[in-house]
Amino acid sequence: MCLAVSGRILSITQAITQAVPTGGEGPGPGGGPGDDPLWRQAEVDFGGVRQTVSLACLPEARVGDRVLVHVGLALSLVEDDS
Repeated sequence: MCLAVSGRILSITQAITQAVPTGGEGPGPGGGPGDDPLWRQAEVDFGGVRQTVSLACLPEARVGDRVLVHVGLALSLVEDDS
């Protein structure tokens, strides 16, 4: 059985977890891992508990959105009840 929990995005950052080559090799300006939406991370609030999660599956996620998170990965956007 799997469990996913919803939380609200408080902030979004570009996580750079790879070394960007310098010199003539590797990606050029604007081509480093910080520009790739797969490296985006968010601080998410789960009712007072804050956790950093990956936004690799949700490039459209924005601050204030509610997301469904499983094992540190935001899987989908969740609509608030009105």
